[in-house]
Amino acid sequence: MPKIRGQYRFSCGPWNVSEGADPFGPEVRRTVPLTRKIREIKNLGFDGVQFHDDDVVPDLDAKSHAQIMKEARRVKRLLDSEGLEAEFVAPRLWFSPQTIDGAFTSNDPKCRHYAIERTKICVDINNELEASWMVVWLAREGTYIRESKNARTQVLQIRDALDALLEYDPRLRILIEPKPNEPMDSSIISTIGHAVGMTYITCDSSRVGVLVETAHSILAGLDPSDDMGYALAHGKLWSVHLNDQGGLKFDEDKSFGSYNLRHAFNQVRVLEEYGYGRNGEWVGLDVKAMRTTKQTASYKHLANSRQTFLNLLEKVSTLDRKLEAQLIRARDYEELDRYILCHLMGKK
Repeated sequence: MPKIRGQYRFSCGPWNVSEGADPFGPEVRRTVPLTRKIREIKNLGFDGVQFHDDDVVPDLDAKSHAQIMKEARRVKRLLDSEGLEAEFVAPRLWFSPQTIDGAFTSNDPKCRHYAIERTKICVDINNELEASWMVVWLAREGTYIRESKNARTQVLQIRDALDALLEYDPRLRILIEPKPNEPMDSSIISTIGHAVGMTYITCDSSRVGVLVETAHSILAGLDPSDDMGYALAHGKLWSVHLNDQGGLKFDEDKSFGSYNLRHAFNQVRVLEEYGYGRNGEWVGLDVKAMRTTKQTASYKHLANSRQTFLNLLEKVSTLDRKLEAQLIRARDYEELDRYILCHLMGKK
């Protein structure tokens, strides 16, 4: 097998082991304690854990800064005991009653202030866990009705919030994770192009990158591997959330490669051809078990997604590059199409 160029470390979040509730029905599985989740994540071969701030410190708005740091240190000790790292801590701003009209882009200045101060606490938790960076998913930054907000103003409000965070901690690195819709009707930073553009108008663009999530690209009608390639061309792809998506609907977080194996192959390919991971980037999985999954199988989607990535990595590394180049020179794309399909199926 040819040498692998990339260096792959895998991470996932505790929310990836969920109770299976959806907007139309109740939970179908029991809650698993964080300690047990982290131990199982290690047993599955993962290297790191993704967190929201209140995964680390539940009900943190009701706690003092000293209490928050004490609980964060407890989680750091748990990670150390399992030989795991924290990839990131992200502020879960979209659950708060103060952010129903947006966090950084709320029409209420008091709510915007709350969002920034809450995120500064997230920065402190991030540092306590010695995480690689902080991820900002701009979940409620957008509109349900366009006349309620000014698009230019929203962009500048997000910029100002990011600047405040960069100034709060001169070592902080921020990853912007875009999504075109859900929970908002229309998000202001909706695609990876928007997110990359946002990095350049901050006060220190060298410390702001992006995270591409497979499903979010598909929801925007885009190809995830193209989004990854675009971010790589800017030197801004610092992490990925791999999963899958059945078309333009709600965010499904299917197991990686389970819906469109060729899309998944091309995502692995663009990462491997770049040598992804050599600069500390992570392969994050953001997948959820099917709602009908029993308690005893509630980790399979994580193990399966990681293995699919590794299987596709082998397919990328064993691709006949000479034949590929020959077909491209001949402009014989029909034969190239056939070859790729046969290669994925293990056929000649």
